[in-house]
Parts: sequence; structure tokens; C-alpha cells
Amino acid sequence: MSTVEAGPTGNGYVGQAIRRKEDPPLITGKGRYTDDIVLPGQLWAAIIRSPEAHARIVSIDKSAAEARDDVRIVLTGEDMTDLQAPLPMAWVPPGVEIKTPEHWPLARGKVCHVGDAVAVVVADDKYAAVDAAEDVIVEYDPLPAVVDVEEAMKDGSPLVHEQFGTNITHEWGLGSEDVEEALAAADVVVERRVVNHRTAGAAIEPRAVAADYRAGQLTLYTATQIPHLVRLQLAGCLGIAEEHFRVVAPDVGGGFGSKLNVYGEECLMAYLSRRLETPVRWTATRSEDMQAAVHGRDQVDYARMGMKRDGTIVALHAKLIADLGAYQQLLTPFIPSFGAFVMSGCYKIPSVRTDIVGVFTNKFPTDAIRGAGRPEATHLIEVMVDQAAAELGLDPVEVRRKNFIPKEDFPADVAPGVTYDSGDYHGSLDRLLGTLDYEGFRAEQARAREEGRYLGIGFSTYMEICGLAPSRAVGPSGVGIQAGFWESAVVRVHPSGGATVWTGTSPHGQGHDTGFAQIVADRIGSTPEQVEVIHGDTDRGPFGMGTYGSRSLAVGGESVARAALKVADKAKKIAAHLLEAAPDDIELRDGRYQVKGSPDKGLTLADISLAAYVPENIPDGMEPGLDETNFYDPENFVFPFGAHAAIVEVDAETGKVDLKRYVCVDDCGPAINPMLIDGQVHGGIVHGVAQAMYEQVVYDDTGQLVTGTFVDYALPTAAEMPTFETDRTETPSPVNSMGVKGVGEAGTIAASPTIVNAVTDALRPLGVNHIDMPVTPLRVWQAIEAAQGRGSGPRASEQGVPEGGAQ
Repeated sequence: MSTVEAGPTGNGYVGQAIRRKEDPPLITGKGRYTDDIVLPGQLWAAIIRSPEAHARIVSIDKSAAEARDDVRIVLTGEDMTDLQAPLPMAWVPPGVEIKTPEHWPLARGKVCHVGDAVAVVVADDKYAAVDAAEDVIVEYDPLPAVVDVEEAMKDGSPLVHEQFGTNITHEWGLGSEDVEEALAAADVVVERRVVNHRTAGAAIEPRAVAADYRAGQLTLYTATQIPHLVRLQLAGCLGIAEEHFRVVAPDVGGGFGSKLNVYGEECLMAYLSRRLETPVRWTATRSEDMQAAVHGRDQVDYARMGMKRDGTIVALHAKLIADLGAYQQLLTPFIPSFGAFVMSGCYKIPSVRTDIVGVFTNKFPTDAIRGAGRPEATHLIEVMVDQAAAELGLDPVEVRRKNFIPKEDFPADVAPGVTYDSGDYHGSLDRLLGTLDYEGFRAEQARAREEGRYLGIGFSTYMEICGLAPSRAVGPSGVGIQAGFWESAVVRVHPSGGATVWTGTSPHGQGHDTGFAQIVADRIGSTPEQVEVIHGDTDRGPFGMGTYGSRSLAVGGESVARAALKVADKAKKIAAHLLEAAPDDIELRDGRYQVKGSPDKGLTLADISLAAYVPENIPDGMEPGLDETNFYDPENFVFPFGAHAAIVEVDAETGKVDLKRYVCVDDCGPAINPMLIDGQVHGGIVHGVAQAMYEQVVYDDTGQLVTGTFVDYALPTAAEMPTFETDRTETPSPVNSMGVKGVGEAGTIAASPTIVNAVTDALRPLGVNHIDMPVTPLRVWQAIEAAQGRGSGPRASEQGVPEGGAQ
């Protein structure tokens, strides 16, 4: 039975809030995650990890572990020298050398961060493996560690990799060459140091891998966002042909970018299974995941914004110092650069430049975490707009309005060198203010201040680049990522009229099974219930590029739509032949392929598919079957946008921030399923608010991970969040046939500056004009104490504000 009232028409499902088809098994405990998969004869692996942040490996004594009856093998890095290649790093920007040390699944000779894997034990069961791992004795010779990214850049700093003679991995820039001249000509230059601290993906499902090598065929089950890319990359590491290598991503319990990678544990389990010729599996503990799954953000940014006194932005320069950690994961050095493409934000800024310095430290590598470079850029821009408005004594909302790219300017070329597809930034802000009652809040704020209460409001009018992307722009001859960024789909209608869709994107909570079924049902004359969507298996369906960068709908969904239209086109030709009409006279209406103007002359999809598979009466020269494939490489990115606002109250005595209201208007083009949009926006906002107020990965001065569990790493719950007031505008993109844009990262990109700007607005009467994330009670209290001349909190310059303010 349909979950909407449209009935079995095959038309009109797109745009409806259909409940997610994939949810019933997931919420009733019937999902199938990697850890649920039981393989015959499986063995368990436990990994011995370094407790030292930086040390030479003097010796590894594995004899006691090997002597145990239930242990099958114990390996170190020196036992795996037959691997064909180290773990991959996929960014090779033209004209820029990136220092990339060899990174093996097990360390060889030296460890570079706490949690670096040094040995592995394989035993008959999970607990035996863990017990045996404790019998492996590793002797280390500790070396000095460096964890502060700016200290790591200095001469004389401990070197993470001595062979390079420096911790600076690379320098890369994008944008206007005349930015210094533009800044010099500005009336006012506002300078700030903005810290975007390290966070974890913290998916509800830790990473897990199960490898099964049998009769020359390797199957790898892994909690990943990119099964096809895992197969491609690991085939090179292992020296195995892709046709003998299958990767399966079953149900994946959240990814947020932390599963957009090729990890040492995936290579290690595959290697062990092939060596032992039996299945081998590993599931991370929460502490392992915090230690050894990629972290995100971790930048120190120096921004200079040139302004006219009337609030016009004339120039922006951003120097980003990116803490990359100890190694280069798949896209580690590229992630900060991704933000450079949107450093103009929503604004018409004549001169914009971003310069990036990548730096090694003795921490786990950073890489993509929800938003991947764009939250960092947006945080910088939106905080700077508020800071500049305050310096000039202007309203932050009016400064935004004054600088927006007008609707009529789209498609709009911007200073970083990209072309925004479509936008109506004034429209989304106007809609937000209509809900918010901005003037009413300012009056309430003034009254509260008289009572000794500190309310604040913050805004973020964001835009983002997503829908990765044109291969010619991002691939080897463009930005330099060593891959194409197209997407694939197959739509097959069966003889009975049901349909199966294979997509190269691989979901981990986005709702592909429902949204893609709606797209296909409308285009072929079916219902979403009759459309099955299959993903995450390299042996089923064509090669695909995976899910990240809010590309699933704008690239993967567009590929699905195009394959479905090919099916519909063939169905119309068969219908025309059977109905003795011209193909151009056939229309799909109410679930029937009928002759225009003659609704009594029509056929269902089942009628047509049966004719296609029993091809006694199909057009001459037509192949049997109803099965089409599409590979889609977009002409441009897509650029979603929106306006977010938060109202907070700060307790000046304790520093506690109370998030009282959160209002947002997002624009991701026409909705395929509004319920899916709401889910993505809600989750994204929580992710961004969490970074702004709670979450922080912390290493101490010796490189020890302080936040290795959820006792130490603060994640918010529903109890800490207000009810989100969400709304949408719809500005179609000209890039794809559906006009759609991405939304999975929108809330995360917008939320952190919204919160920080609100807290700063609340604290200004107390002398605090800038504060970095996370705005924890301690940090806020320290800032108040310092501003009031009490205590030993950070001075203004330590909060990122030059002692003299604006120049």
C-alpha cells in the first residue's frame, strides 16, 4: 500500500514527504551492519597501538602471544613487506609538491601519533585476540612530539618526519593576485585570528571490516562511504586484480566523512584473510575510533577583511594554517583547499585570496568531516562579517544585505574563479527575518540588558559548493584529485513491471532508497513501492564514486533520472508500436503510456515490459528488454545557500550558553522529498551546534589524546537542542534536469558561525568582542573575566583580536 495518496499513478511522487522505505528494518533491529555479518570459519583480529605520540620502535616481542593455542598469527609491519604500495593519498595539484610519507597499515620503525598501529593478533574469537594482544611487548624509544600547529612550523621544532627537514607539507593558494593592493585601498581593514578546532566524526557505528578470501576471490565487507574506491585503491596496495575483488558496504551507521577513506585496517584484514585463506574480521572499539578514524577541521586562520566605511566589502585575504596530523590520508591536504573555492561566500567581493599552509603534527590525520573545508571557510567569512559590522558600528544584517550578489547576476563569476549556478540570497534572508521578528528581538535584548541578562542573536547567510563535480575541474588536469567525479546508474524494469535501480552512490542515512525510488517512479510510470534501489556492492551495478560532498542527489540522483528517462523513452516506442501510433504521440499520464487525447488507448508499464521481454511484437531492430545505464558527469558544481539565525542567553556568572531558538531557511532547489530534507537539515544543525558549543578533540602537550571516549568528548543530545524552526525557498539550479542541489551538509556549514556570532553579540556589553569555539562555560567565563580585568583569562589578542582593533 502506498504511503502517499497519489495512488499507483507513477506521476507526482516527487515533491511528496513519503516515509523512508529503508527505516523499518533499521528501527526494529533488523539492519545488517558489517559487525552483524557472520562468515564461516571467521577469525578475529586485535590491533596493538602505540601509547606514544612519537617514538622509534626498538623491538616487538610477539613470542608470548604466538605461544597461545588460540592464536593463529601475529604480524608486525616488518612481516608485511610484500604489500605492493602504501596507503593512498589522491591529491596531486599541478605545480605543487606535497610531502607525503609512506603510510603502511602497520608502522615500520617509528610511530607518529598515539594509536599508530604497530602489530596485529589474529585469534579464534574476539576475546582471545584482545587477551593475546596484551602479550605483545613493544619497546619504544620516545622522541619529542609537537601538537601545536604554529609551533610545528618554527625552526627547531621536533620533526614528525625527519626526511623532509620541515613539518610544512605544502603551500597552495587560490584567488585574486591583487588582494594586497585592494586591502591597502580599503577605508578599514579588520583583522582576526580565528581558530577552527579539531573534531571527530563520531558516527554511531564504529568502523568495522570483515575480509573473506576464498579460491582466489577476495570479498571485503566494510563500513564505508566509497566501496568502489576502496576496491580500486586496495587492489593496488594488495596486488590483486579488481575482477577478483569485491567490496560490500552493507548498512552503514553514519559516516559524516569519517568513512570516506581507505584505512589501514581495511588493507590489513584483506591481507590477513588472503594470507590465512580464511575470513578475518575487526570491529573498532569507541576509543579506537576516536584515536584512529580521521578527524576534521583543525585550522588556525588569519583573516583580513577590507571595508568601505559604508559597509561595502572590498577585499578578503585568508591565510589558513591547517593541522594535517601525522600522515596524509586519502584527501588530507586537499580538504582545507576545498573551502577556498567558496571564500567569497554570498558576497560580491572584488578581490578574494586564500593561502594555505599544510603542517604535520603528532596527531591522527585530518580529512573530510561533514562539510569538508566549507564549514571552516563559512565560519571564517560569517564571523568576519559580524566583526567588521561591529568595528564600523553597523547592523550585521544590513552589511550582509549590502554585499549580497544580486539575484539577477546569476550565473555569477566570483573572485576565487568559480561560477555560482543560481541564488536568491535576499529572498532567503527576508524569509528568515519574517519568521524571526528581528526588531522585536533587539527591543527584548535591550530590556534584558537593563535587567542584567545577556541575550544575543547571530546570523549566518551561507552558500556552499557541492555536487562533486565536473571531472575536468576537480580531476587530474584540474584541481588535481586523481579520480573522475561522474556517477552511474542502471534502471531495469522486470517482465512483471517492477523495477530495480543500481546506483554508484552509497548511503549511510541519507534516504537513497526512498528518494531515488520517487525519481524513478515518476519517470517510468510506476510507484516507489515497486522500485528497489541497490547500492554498496561492487559486484552489483556499475562502478560508482560514492557518497560525500552532498553529491548523492545532484550527481547520483541525476544519473538515476537520466537512466529512467532512457527506459521511459524505449517504453514509449514499444507502446507506440503496440498502439499503432507515432512515438511522439505517446505520453505518460496517470501511470499509463497513452495516446495523447485518447486516454482509453493506453498501456501500463507491466504491459510494455512484458512485451519487451517476450519480443514478438516490438519495433524492428529494437533489442529486447527494458534496461538502461547512464554515466553522468556534471558541467558545474551546484551551490545551495540559506540563512540561519540563533538566539542565545549567556549566564555572566557561570559562562553557560543557553540556545533558546534556532531558525533557518535553506535553499537546495526543488524538493524530491521534504521529509528527507528536514532530516538532513536537523542533523546538520546539531553537528554544527555541537562543534560550536560542545565537541572538541583534545591532545595534551605530549600528544596524548585526552578525549578518547564519549565521557570526555561531549556530544549533545536532544535535551540540549531547541525545536528547530525550518523553512525553505526553492531556486532551481540550471546544472541538472531536476534543478536540485545538495543539503546534507548545509546545517553543519551554517550553524557554527551562527552560534558564535550570537554568543559574541550577547557578550559585547561585557567587553568581549570575539571568542573562538567551542563556547563552553569555562571558555566564556574566562573571556568575561579577562575583559573585565579579573582573573587570568585570555587577553583580547589571545582571543584573535589585535590589541589596537581594526587598522
